[in-house]
Amino acid sequence: MTSPDGHPAVPLSGPRFQTEPAQLYREMRRDHGSVVPVLLDGDIPAWLVLGYRELHQVTGDPALFSRDSDLWNQWDAVPDDWPLLPMIGRKQPSILYTVGERHRQRAAMIGNALEGVEATELVGHAERFADELVDSFCDKGTAEVIGDYAMLLPLRVLARLYGFPDEEGPGLVTALNDMINGREGALAGQRHLAGSMQRLLAEKHAEPGDDVISRMLEDDSGFTDEEVMQDLMVMMAAGHQPTADWIGNSLRLMLTDDRFAASLFGGRHSVAEAMNEVLWEDTPTQNVAGRWAARDTLLGGRHIRSGDLLLLGLAAANSDPQVRVDGAAFTGGNNAFFSFGHGEHRCPFAAQEIAEVIARTGIEVVLDRLPDIDLAVPADSLTRRPSPWLRGLTSLPVRFTPTPVLGDAGR
Repeated sequence: MTSPDGHPAVPLSGPRFQTEPAQLYREMRRDHGSVVPVLLDGDIPAWLVLGYRELHQVTGDPALFSRDSDLWNQWDAVPDDWPLLPMIGRKQPSILYTVGERHRQRAAMIGNALEGVEATELVGHAERFADELVDSFCDKGTAEVIGDYAMLLPLRVLARLYGFPDEEGPGLVTALNDMINGREGALAGQRHLAGSMQRLLAEKHAEPGDDVISRMLEDDSGFTDEEVMQDLMVMMAAGHQPTADWIGNSLRLMLTDDRFAASLFGGRHSVAEAMNEVLWEDTPTQNVAGRWAARDTLLGGRHIRSGDLLLLGLAAANSDPQVRVDGAAFTGGNNAFFSFGHGEHRCPFAAQEIAEVIARTGIEVVLDRLPDIDLAVPADSLTRRPSPWLRGLTSLPVRFTPTPVLGDAGR
């Protein structure tokens, strides 16, 4: 697959998505414009939408750019063991691939279930689990913040809100990471997650509780258990890994950028600013699959065929020079980023608020408990996971003065 001007399609893989994605997106934009021909695993062709305006157009027109994956004109070329099937599925009865009135009903079901989460309950769970995790390393003087903390906190909170037993957390973390990374183990991770969901649904049918899953099952719109299970998988994946990366990316910024040094001494305003800056400059969700063209059309000067897959380049659109004229300028409270999507398939506002509370609480607890926290390695030695989809650190080693374990009595 080549572009009309003869440039070859860009493989959506490789170390540069890990080491220098911003520069890679700039080169793509320079060589191809705002809509770039790319190749997925197995040389499956697609388009990556980099332009802010073009992405706004794609996500704002669900009739022309549909979420119905059955439209894809490449299904005959996709093998049964394709590693991206958990992310780009066919006939998956989840909210991601539902369109029209049925999608609106599902969005209402999920939104109502999430809005039933009490703010004080959410903060309480986040603080308690964050303190428990910090207790596991605070007296040692060193820690690896990603594996020991950020990768564990969102799922522990979500599991409690949704109704999962706490002991299932580690297995869910592994399964979700395997599924999201889209490599070896992706399909096995999806199966593990689906099995956990099925067991929990059966338990909540028999004994409902005050949790998100029970509220979803109470909805009277006639959704099957399979549909509810698929939506739960989407909610868990979308709520855990990006939030973990939001925590990790924000802490990295605060430990390496002098603009946020005040937060290390209790400056809560700086925590919020750092989190917002990350959503613009280092957003956890880099690229999303996707939308499918319902008919032949033009987008960014490209001839898009009916059934073509368009990938949403959220990170690249956030840095579009036509929107971010001064890319070095501080973003402040500007939240016009694409990090939560746009249009009717945007991340529900209740889900955004839950993610923000978990991430902010996680950061604040670390800074409160470890006030002199600092990087234990040179900043330029930090590495990212090799994924074009989500951007997060592989590790964040830190050092600090050992502090006492709080324990249940301290909390």
